[in-house]
Amino acid sequence: MTISADLAMDVLQPSTLDEALEMRRDLPDAVVICGGTDLMVAMNFGRLRPAAMMDISRVDEMKQWRQEDGSIFLGAGVTYSRIMRELGTFASLAQASRTVGSPQIRNRGTVGGNLGTSSPAGDALPVLAAYEAEIVLVSGRGERALPWDRFLVGPKRNALEPDELILGARWDISRGPESFSKIGTRNAMVIAVANLCLVVDEPARSVRVALGSVGPTIIRAREAEAAATEVIPWDDPSAPIAEAATEGFAQLVARAARPIDDVRGSQAYRSHACRVLARRALSWALEEHRMDGGS
Repeated sequence: MTISADLAMDVLQPSTLDEALEMRRDLPDAVVICGGTDLMVAMNFGRLRPAAMMDISRVDEMKQWRQEDGSIFLGAGVTYSRIMRELGTFASLAQASRTVGSPQIRNRGTVGGNLGTSSPAGDALPVLAAYEAEIVLVSGRGERALPWDRFLVGPKRNALEPDELILGARWDISRGPESFSKIGTRNAMVIAVANLCLVVDEPARSVRVALGSVGPTIIRAREAEAAATEVIPWDDPSAPIAEAATEGFAQLVARAARPIDDVRGSQAYRSHACRVLARRALSWALEEHRMDGGS
C-alpha cells in the first residue's frame, strides 16, 4: 500500500490473533498500529518511517473486556469511548478516558496504545498503576503477565519482546473511592503537565496513589500512601481529619515526583500541581467514604 508519494510500506491486516502472532514472528520490525493516535503524529512529523505496519484493529480477541473471578481483563483494543460507556464503575479509568483528546480520538485511541507508547504522560497509565494491574503479553510462545512497573521500564520504553503483542491489562476489583485528575495547559485535547490517580481499597484498608508526567515513568507515591492509610477514619467515616494531615499527605505526594522543566511546565510548577491534585483527590475520597459510610 502506498501511504504517500514519498513513503511506501507494507501494511499487514490480520483478522485473528493467530494471524497477528504469525506476522509478528515473521516481521518483528513491523510497527503495530491500532488507533494510531500517537503513531500517526510521529509519522506526520517525519519522526518515524517504518518499512511495514501491522494493523491489529480487526483482531476481535483484543477488543474484549470481561470479569474473571474477582478481576477485570481489559483488551488492548478497547477504545476510550467504550470504556466511558461500558466501564463506568471503574471511576478513575472512565475519568481518565474522558480527558483523552477529542471524541474522534477517543473513538480510536486505546489503553493498549498508551501501554505501547509507554509515555509517562499517558493518561491511562497512572490508573493501571493505582489498580496494581498486570500487563498481559502474548506471542507464539504463549502468554506472560508482567506487573505494570516491570512492563514500563523508562521514558517511552517497555519490556515487550520483538515477537510479542500487548493483549491487555488485568487487575483485581477493589471497593472504595477512586479518582483521576489532570492539569494541562488548556481545557481540551491536552497533554498532561501532571496527572494523578488515587484509589482507596476499603476492604484492604489501603490507599494507592500514582503520578504521571512528573518523572521518567509512572510513579507510585509510597510514603504518601502509607500516611493516608494511617489517617483515614476507617471505623468512623464521619470523623474529620486534621488539615495538617491532608497537607502532609499532599507534601509527600509532591516529594515522590521527579519532574523536569520542559515546554509544558517547570519543575516547580509540576511539584505544586502534584500537591494541589493530591489534596483534592484525598478530599474527594474522604467525602465519598463519609457518604458511603465506609461500606
